[in-house]
Amino acid sequence: MSAQRSIADLSADLATRAESFCRQYFPEGRKRGTYWQVGDTSGAKGQSLAIRLHSQDGRKAGAWVDYATGEYGDLIDLLHERLGSVSLKETLREARSFLGEAPCPAEPREPRKSERPDADSSNRSARARKLFAAGKPVLGTLAATYLQGRGITRLGPALRYHPRVFLRWGEDDADPPQRTPALLAKITDNRGQITGCARTYLDPSTGGLAAIESPKRILGQLHGHAIRFWSGKARSDLIVGEGLENTLSVGTAFPEFDLASCLTATHLGLFIPPPGIQRIWIARDNDEAGRNASMRLRNQLESLGIDCGDLVPSLGDFNDDLRAFGRDALRRSLFEAMKAQGLEIGDG
Repeated sequence: MSAQRSIADLSADLATRAESFCRQYFPEGRKRGTYWQVGDTSGAKGQSLAIRLHSQDGRKAGAWVDYATGEYGDLIDLLHERLGSVSLKETLREARSFLGEAPCPAEPREPRKSERPDADSSNRSARARKLFAAGKPVLGTLAATYLQGRGITRLGPALRYHPRVFLRWGEDDADPPQRTPALLAKITDNRGQITGCARTYLDPSTGGLAAIESPKRILGQLHGHAIRFWSGKARSDLIVGEGLENTLSVGTAFPEFDLASCLTATHLGLFIPPPGIQRIWIARDNDEAGRNASMRLRNQLESLGIDCGDLVPSLGDFNDDLRAFGRDALRRSLFEAMKAQGLEIGDG
């Protein structure tokens, strides 16, 4: 039997015991319907990575996809990532041990709990930098069409466009990744170093979001970082928002303000303010997740001696407001909200 066939057999056998496999190697995960969900290949808490537990309608058990990174594979691939193995041979030995086909090593190798995630994070950030560097300015592209279709006119060098970004359409897609146009946005730390790249996949026939599962995905590291839009020399005031379109909608109404988009409510609450900022306006969504994120960030800012105020849309988010009421009305609404909180707009 060839080595390749042997690996295929091992993968198939692991798939028949997918739930036991997940409980052993990804104990921080949770069973949700026909999937096991966990944060990433290191086994962290979360739900970005989904592992199919049962075969159904031609979809194979053991197939997995990480929606945050676009990575996917079978349980051999996943075990290799989880162990941080230095060789495929070592991973296969562990798989056989799990299946009861071979004794465990005399000195079993523990999954790398701190070392491997660091290596993975560095690799993903490097891939994010490479992807963003391959993009081109958004003006005149499908990305500009998408943003303008949402009433957004605030752009900047933090955005780029790529016509053919790798995409796996769904978690059960057995076909090779396809290439799809995408709006790219660079995620940076307070030193200006790129730590990640947000990808918004687009439909070239409509100019809107691609009709796929999770059309917005992140490659690299976002924790504490953001997509930044500076209007020139850094000022003492900063608007920090949730989603990219939400933040750019506020920036469309207030082009004189510096912006930072944290992409999700969770990461809004984790934002690390840059040095020199005296006041932050929190542009959150009008929902419970937005309120909780705003409170968390406000507590952090107040402990640092940074003034802050809340900006809340009338509808679900600020892009809803922008499209419903127009730029001028949104500007007036934001200005009134700032004045109502007793804070004058500063220009640094």
